[in-house]
Amino acid sequence: MDKLIHATAADGTVRIIAGVTTGIVEEAVRRHGTSPTVSAAFGRMLTGALLLASTIKDFDRLTLKIESDGPVKGITAEASSEGTVRGFVKNAIAEPPAKQNGKFDVSHIVGNGTFYVIREAGFELGFRPEPYIGSVPIVSGEIAEDLAYYLAKSEQIPSGVMLGVLLSNSEPYVTASGGLLVQMMPGADENVIGEIEQTMARAPHVTEKIVGGATPEDMARMALGDLDLEILEEREIAFRCTCSTEKAIAMIAALGEEEIRSMIRDDKGAVVTCGFCNETYSLSEEDLLDMLTPADGR
Repeated sequence: MDKLIHATAADGTVRIIAGVTTGIVEEAVRRHGTSPTVSAAFGRMLTGALLLASTIKDFDRLTLKIESDGPVKGITAEASSEGTVRGFVKNAIAEPPAKQNGKFDVSHIVGNGTFYVIREAGFELGFRPEPYIGSVPIVSGEIAEDLAYYLAKSEQIPSGVMLGVLLSNSEPYVTASGGLLVQMMPGADENVIGEIEQTMARAPHVTEKIVGGATPEDMARMALGDLDLEILEEREIAFRCTCSTEKAIAMIAALGEEEIRSMIRDDKGAVVTCGFCNETYSLSEEDLLDMLTPADGR
């Protein structure tokens, strides 16, 4: 079961969120049929969204989005404060050559563009205030660096971010996925900051730790070195979409009666596919007829 922890260190001046997201990324990759390199990029985005979303208030929603000129064109990951995430990519099958060291060239597949963070307050309660949208230029395309750059430039929070996805050549293709986010809060000691920077620079890749059985707490301790860790919360996290048959019906109904009559006449029904999870909803001719007003004479 995928999990995430929220913890502090150094008398509350350091915040750390760490998570194992292997099952989540495996589910997303399966649903969207992504190529290996897109899977690596997509998994990092999903993990990053979950880590950052754990810092928002209850009932809020956070979205990480990349719009770029690379082969993938764009990636979106939407997470809730409750620990759920969903997402999609614009070009699921893009696949550049691997790097000379055999690693996935995520930076190439992302390319240049803009990295967005969108915060929506009270979303789960049905409120629809104007969202806060922050953005920065993509600095590396490796996603962890781009998220850290955004936090430093747009939110003035010095942060260290590690994200990783390890794939295999056979099912289940996602062998390990996870990440961690370390943030320096007001009052953080410069010596502590320097110690954490050095520790994270020497740390093994997060997927190496996860393959070896590391928990989110193990990953947090890896990043903090000798600093004491106080775990504030541990929660299960999951890939979960908010689509439903009811929403599919509402979407078709919003097209108007003329379009619905055209679907009845030409297709004898309708099919709606959710872009976030690829779930398909089939509506029969009778379902469409039920959307028409009595004046249309069914």
